[in-house]
Amino acid sequence: MVGTREPILHPIPILSLRPTQMTVGMREVEEKRRRWRAQESDKKRAESLGRRLIPVVRGPNQHHYVIDHHHLARALHDEGVKDVLVTVIADLSMVDQEAFWVVMDNRRWAYPYNSKGERCHFKDIPKSVTDLKDDPFRSLAGELRRVGGFAKDTTPFSEFLWADFLRRRVSRKTVEADFENAIEQGLSLAKSKDAIYLPGWCGPIG
Repeated sequence: MVGTREPILHPIPILSLRPTQMTVGMREVEEKRRRWRAQESDKKRAESLGRRLIPVVRGPNQHHYVIDHHHLARALHDEGVKDVLVTVIADLSMVDQEAFWVVMDNRRWAYPYNSKGERCHFKDIPKSVTDLKDDPFRSLAGELRRVGGFAKDTTPFSEFLWADFLRRRVSRKTVEADFENAIEQGLSLAKSKDAIYLPGWCGPIG
């Protein structure tokens, strides 16, 4: 199994990438689309793509499974970008599909939870980034991090852990109808001791 990053320097079609999660925060996708459009020249966009390689695991049938930057891949697709560069961090192409997902789960390279925070079967994970569903609490978690509610952390799927924390404490109706109010509630919750176990917690000490 390849244990080091192996950049593939030729383009990979975005539509050939396989997700390892079921949802994204569509507000975050839209924000990435706005940033992409703000880069006015093709040169700047090409440089941006060159800096943001999509990390993947090579799986059965040589499919490339995305383990990070799902939001970016979806945003680029929605902006009409056809291809991206990837970096292969592991090669599991020699194992069968069932064993593949066992390893992915064990390495925390997959997050098979739906927009309600319920764990699902791996076969329910979409085959394309175009089929990722919106989880408004993932958007809330992403925005909460941006405004200082918690720190960026290397823990896999850390923002989904925050999303599930928020899901149990903020109403979905509030998130969907009054996002600013949801952020205010989220900031208060993020600084509380209830969130102390979450990655990137930076609430008050004492």
